[in-house]
Amino acid sequence: MVLAEEGDPGRLWITAAEQLSGRGRRGRDWSSPPGNLYASALLVDPGPSAHLGSLPLVLAVAVRDAIAACGLSDGVDLKIKWPNDILLNGAKCCGLLLESQNLPDGRMAVVAGCGINIVSHPEPGLYRATALNREGIGATPSVLFVHLARSFDAALNLWDEGRGLGAIRERWVENARGIGEPITVNLANGRVEGLFEGIDADGVLLLRTGDGTTRRISSGDLFFGNMTGNAGREPGQEQE
Repeated sequence: MVLAEEGDPGRLWITAAEQLSGRGRRGRDWSSPPGNLYASALLVDPGPSAHLGSLPLVLAVAVRDAIAACGLSDGVDLKIKWPNDILLNGAKCCGLLLESQNLPDGRMAVVAGCGINIVSHPEPGLYRATALNREGIGATPSVLFVHLARSFDAALNLWDEGRGLGAIRERWVENARGIGEPITVNLANGRVEGLFEGIDADGVLLLRTGDGTTRRISSGDLFFGNMTGNAGREPGQEQE
């Protein structure tokens, strides 16, 4: 954000070989050992404020496409997971984070960051994790970054400052895991279950509950499957 405050026009990438104080969603620690790709893009006034809520969809599509461009073997499953993860063969291989700030001169700055596990991954936590090399994708940080820069530009152009929101949402949906299936979402004040209907234009999750109503969820931890009646499995252990 400092660069934006100093007048940088944006479309600037910053990469790191290692992060000592990585931070994920909701202030969680973001494990950042050497050998993986840690990259953040600075965007300044990327589009009207009414459309900025859809930028996480843009980043997710771009990262998914970048990993795919490294070459996927037959049978490899690469999916987007709401709200901000990429899954490789059912395990998390990447986390995404976007932050925005109003600048003193009236411009809006957005930092779109990602951490992609290439050679290593964190110990099991809320979700199972994996790394690209472990799943047979022979990427390196430098090669993957080239693909990421290209795919992010392509996704931003498709989004077109919000005018192409329908197209970017369609790309997200066609590469998402779990739509039409039962899911559980852990919220700050409890847990809800139902069928994953999809997302709206702002990336808000649409959940069809047991009484037939559709609930809109803007944040939470998603698990695949219905947790009711699954004795012996902790809420944080994802069902395959």
